Amino acid sequence: VHLVESGGGLVQPGGSLRLSCAASGFTFSSYTMSWYRQAPGKERELVAAISGGAVYTNYADSVKGRFTISRDNSENTVYLQMNSLKPEDTAVYYCNKADKIGWGTRPGSYWGQGTQVTVSS
Repeated sequence: VHLVESGGGLVQPGGSLRLSCAASGFTFSSYTMSWYRQAPGKERELVAAISGGAVYTNYADSVKGRFTISRDNSENTVYLQMNSLKPEDTAVYYCNKADKIGWGTRPGSYWGQGTQVTVSS
């Protein structure tokens, strides 16, 4: 299993970024994929999750209405569109693969290397 995130960077408050996670080494369309984030001094938290067929999604309350998770199973890629970014969204964002086939929001064993998102003026 290999997960590679990209798309992070520095953005002003109110701005937008789109994160991508390219996956390989497993049957991508069978697994829930999630985005987590970890800010300095804080625990890693679930941001959003999407089922294998993109039928189900789940979002942290703090990002509802601002972030959108999506996936392209033909490209083995999961995305996180982040709009109306706030300074409190600053964190390292990680891609995660569920351990079991099907829908679920428990973190799996495989993580990407992370991509830094910094929201600051």
